[in-house]
This record gives sequence, C-alpha cells and structure tokens, in this order.
Amino acid sequence: MWERFSYKARKRLSILVLLVGMPIYIVLAVTLVDRLDRPSVLIELLIYVALGIAWIVPFKGLFKGIGQPDPDAGPGKDD
Repeated sequence: MWERFSYKARKRLSILVLLVGMPIYIVLAVTLVDRLDRPSVLIELLIYVALGIAWIVPFKGLFKGIGQPDPDAGPGKDD
C-alpha cells in the first residue's frame, strides 16, 4: 500500500504519524485502559505492551527503509 508513494512523501508521512498520530494514539490507549476496572499491574503492563506494538502494524510498510538514503536520488544528493 505504501509503495505507491514516493520516498519523500513516505518520509513526510512517517514524520506526521510520529508527531501527530502517535500522541493521539497514546491518549486513546491511556483512555481505553483507564475505562477498565483497575487490573493487576502485570495485566496492565501486558495491555500497554500489546497496544504499543499494535499501532505499528498498519504503518510497518511506511517506516520500512525511511532511514536509508533516497533510492531515487543520484549519488551525493541528500534529503
């Protein structure tokens, strides 16, 4: 799905996801866990770990290769 975007577009989208989407997701995750009756510390930790992993699943393709040099740029050109 994310392959149809250019490298620069994927890089910008990944920054947007990290700076805007992730804080929103954190607030939603904390709100969700807060609505549950207070589980034991171990169960609460497992919930947070699962939610922490779950947010990346749809964005795995977006972040793949972002730290590498632009494959479409010529040699010596940086972003």
